[in-house]
Amino acid sequence: MMVRLGVTGATGAMGQEVLEAVAERTEFATVVGFTASGVDDTVAGVEVVSDDDIEAVLADREIDVVVDFTVPDATVDYAAACAESGTALVTGTTGLSAEQEAALDDASESVPVLHAANFSKGIAVLRSLVREAAGALDDYDIELVEAHHNRKRDAPSGTANTLLDDVESVRGEEERVHGREGEAPRSEGEVGVHALRAGNVTGMHEVWLAGGHEELRLSHRAESRGVFAEGALDAAQWLAGRDAGWYDFADVLEGDDE
Repeated sequence: MMVRLGVTGATGAMGQEVLEAVAERTEFATVVGFTASGVDDTVAGVEVVSDDDIEAVLADREIDVVVDFTVPDATVDYAAACAESGTALVTGTTGLSAEQEAALDDASESVPVLHAANFSKGIAVLRSLVREAAGALDDYDIELVEAHHNRKRDAPSGTANTLLDDVESVRGEEERVHGREGEAPRSEGEVGVHALRAGNVTGMHEVWLAGGHEELRLSHRAESRGVFAEGALDAAQWLAGRDAGWYDFADVLEGDDE
């Protein structure tokens, strides 16, 4: 199936990565980029238009799927436009509030919506390993360290929060302690969370498990934003033509065709 694709935030770092990656793929037909700047442009040879009337453009050009890596407020607006125009949405925007997540959930009642904090296959494997280790080593202390570039808005990262959710899925709710200062001995049922922001780091996540006179570290480092762009395009191809509903990147990796 040839997929007609729309890409929001087309002049931003991730939007440009997606448009550059799609140039190497043969399963996508018409591609249009959207920008909040209001200035028509081209990125990687793709037409970029203002998102002022995105709903009409999606309908007129019969876009099948929108790929979105922007900011929470914009993502909510794009989700509403997708719901109105009957367009599927793949979004990797993080830092969403509960209210904003609910808005995406509302959109999924009308169109297929796939939200993921991370579109890396390696992170998907890391999540599985973290759940296994946290359960098998249930008396070991856990610390999580993540690092990103100095322009990242949310901390901890969406991926870090997802990994913490994975720990709690097998251990139950634990107290998340963000950094330590002064007298701060570790308490039982605590998970330490440390967010680093520096330079141009693409993304690093490391989960430490320590106890029994040993230490286990599970880590993942992204070398390029391209890995997230490729994963999002895999998700867009998979999501096109599916029934309305809420989907996860794990569905894509598992090849769920139901």
